[in-house]
Amino acid sequence: LVLFGAGRMGAALARGWLKAKPKRVITVAEPNPTEEVLAWAEAGKVRLNAVPAPAGILVIAVKPQAFAGIAEAASAFVGPKTLVVSIMAGVRIAQISRRLGTPRVVRAMPNTPGAIGQGITVFSAAPGLAATELESTRGLLAPLGDVHGPVDEQMMSAVTALSGSGPAYLFLLAETMAEAGEAEGLPHELAQRLARRTVEGAAALMAASPDSPESLRRAVTSPGGTTQAALDILMDTGGMPRLLRDALRAAATRDRQLSKEAD
Repeated sequence: LVLFGAGRMGAALARGWLKAKPKRVITVAEPNPTEEVLAWAEAGKVRLNAVPAPAGILVIAVKPQAFAGIAEAASAFVGPKTLVVSIMAGVRIAQISRRLGTPRVVRAMPNTPGAIGQGITVFSAAPGLAATELESTRGLLAPLGDVHGPVDEQMMSAVTALSGSGPAYLFLLAETMAEAGEAEGLPHELAQRLARRTVEGAAALMAASPDSPESLRRAVTSPGGTTQAALDILMDTGGMPRLLRDALRAAATRDRQLSKEAD
């Protein structure tokens, strides 16, 4: 098992693999390893920057803009039976296949809560992969949280816009809620605490409830009350629904542009 790139998502995957005490040898290819990765290598848990040889599974976990620069080095780990799993945004299966010289490719999109095992990853797969290879992919990505797939690759730009980029939207919500609280007279520290815990608590409630987000919203909204007054602003024609549609469209468009740049 070779991990090419050990940034936030790559390291999160490796952390999960190591916790499960894998039987297979893990090799990490990373020119700028963190202290955590160096500690793994020193403890003999992984091989760091070993001499390339064909892998059973090769995970590409670099930024999409870096792929062209590392493709030749990564291809040294690809043999006739290597399964390649990419978590790069925007880079299509056909592009990965062409650059690495293999038809056995899976394209996955995780999100940053995967760093604590609370994310969701969606993947699409090249035609012809065996059911065992798809199951191996699910097991490989499981340390990041929920795994869904395979889906049609045409969906991956929308997936990237919704779940891949989605955590940033929630962080922005907490950020702007705190700023709005300060504007209403709350001290900075209190506004930050209230905004953060409100977003955390609402997410936990949604995770624990069988009800839809819409049902949960309606349950907390009394007609003519304070929440209704706020939602009248957030849900008007220029409010949050419109902004989020525009935001997701921009993210999906950028994902498609990254595909073109990868060519």
